[in-house]
Amino acid sequence: MLADLRIRAGAWRVDFRLAAALLFQRRSGRVHAAPIASAPAATILAMKEIQLRAGKERSLLRRHPWIYEGSVARGGADSGETVRVVGADGAFLAWAAYSPQSQIRLRAWSFVEAQRIDAAFFAQRIGQAVELRARLALASSGVRLVHGEADGLPGLIVDAYGDTLCAQFLSAGVERWKPQIAEALLAATGFARLYERSDVSVRALEGLAPQAGWLRGSGATEVAISEHDWRFNVDIAHGHKTGFYLDQRDNRKLFADVVRRFGYRRILNCFCYTGGFSIAALSVGASEVASVDSSGPALARVAEHIALNHQGTARHEAIEGDVNQTLRECLASGRRFDAIVLDPPKFAPTAAHAERAARAYKDINRLALQLLEPGGALFTFSCSGGIGPDLFHKIVAGAAIDAGVDGMFYARLGAAPDHATTLLFPEGDYLKGLAIIKS
Repeated sequence: MLADLRIRAGAWRVDFRLAAALLFQRRSGRVHAAPIASAPAATILAMKEIQLRAGKERSLLRRHPWIYEGSVARGGADSGETVRVVGADGAFLAWAAYSPQSQIRLRAWSFVEAQRIDAAFFAQRIGQAVELRARLALASSGVRLVHGEADGLPGLIVDAYGDTLCAQFLSAGVERWKPQIAEALLAATGFARLYERSDVSVRALEGLAPQAGWLRGSGATEVAISEHDWRFNVDIAHGHKTGFYLDQRDNRKLFADVVRRFGYRRILNCFCYTGGFSIAALSVGASEVASVDSSGPALARVAEHIALNHQGTARHEAIEGDVNQTLRECLASGRRFDAIVLDPPKFAPTAAHAERAARAYKDINRLALQLLEPGGALFTFSCSGGIGPDLFHKIVAGAAIDAGVDGMFYARLGAAPDHATTLLFPEGDYLKGLAIIKS
């Protein structure tokens, strides 16, 4: 699949260098001419201008794509409209999408004044993103093709499952350009099916209603994928995010390798969702695997995946319930494990929630460390944007102190490489994890 994507992506390369000077440049109040490489004057669109407060241009000068509401001195636009962003001195800073209801008032498309934001721009950016994934050695038919700001497309998430695309339009800018983005995605991949999963709460912050359904194509919304030597069924219409946690792909493989290498037999997978880490452990010979989740349908999908991967059910226990309570019950009953996975949902979506979330993370990690046998492994994660890697390390270290144990770092963990992050947008590095061997 990815070889085909790479070929198709090459066709979407676009050279935006100007053949001559800008056709014209006009300033009048808040309206400026959009720079265009070659187009008749009738097609040139007037662009609204947003001016920032003095000193608030620093983030854009560092190529960070976000500007918050409080940084705007004057100007406005419609939801998702492309605007020209200038500093207090009137100097050009970026072309950006305007979001009148979001605290993140501007999301930058480009920092190049000669760039035109049009259908060709989105085709070029999407083509680059697809081509990058084609160059990665990914042992999966499920791939993150577009990862928002890291691919220069703030608010756009696109996953490919087999020959089906599933997209989330999470910001006003990509919502406004949705038809052009949909066409570019199909052209770059050669696929015929594109499902939208923009049914998430974050859209309300942008003043956008939830939306879900086929944008292009039709048919069954359950798609089979392979990952390493395993098989999974993905429900793109009802599953979490776009249907599956592709970001944990490499961590599931590492977990399987650790279980096999250390000869672990008793495994506890908490917040298991559809059982990726459980399948990983069963596939390398674990004799007792318990999967815990509050969702009955998710646990039913775990059983389906066990059968799909020919692991049998005798070695697996499904526990429907609260993870924190389950950990306490295991501790009270004297039940112990050789390896534990903690992969909870977001406890802290923003830094404002960090203090309360830190207590929740500390509690489950303390219990897990107490439940581990000496020499056992804890794979613990946080996908909370409000919890950075250093803070997460401190939380887990505090949990170890409270549990009266110590441990050795086996690995520091993150998202798979198709979930790209960049040097200038640290917020994109959302998934952080630690693999610890208990002393």
